[in-house]
Amino acid sequence: MNVNIQFREDGDLLVGFIEGEIDTYTAPVLREELEVINLSEGLTIELDLSNVNYMDSTGLGVFVAFYKKVVKENAALKLVNLSGRLTRLFEITGLSELMEIEKGGATNASI
Repeated sequence: MNVNIQFREDGDLLVGFIEGEIDTYTAPVLREELEVINLSEGLTIELDLSNVNYMDSTGLGVFVAFYKKVVKENAALKLVNLSGRLTRLFEITGLSELMEIEKGGATNASI
């Protein structure tokens, strides 16, 4: 399985739609896509994970590294539309205490 990401920019909001599986094989692709984002103070990045059906610890590592980079630049990161399984993964690792995470439901962003 592959991972795909598409972005839509709206002022100080950058919405990314991630689809597929995030594992040892696909995490480098996701990392590269996130690294090219031009972070600036006041920017909010909202990553929609509604179409992510699997993520392992490698994927978590990508999000942790990206989160650290975002915070360093005084920007904000929000993960939205996580399945129950992904939400639980972030909870048991303690990452839900650091990152803003919105479980399931619809977001006002669409492609």
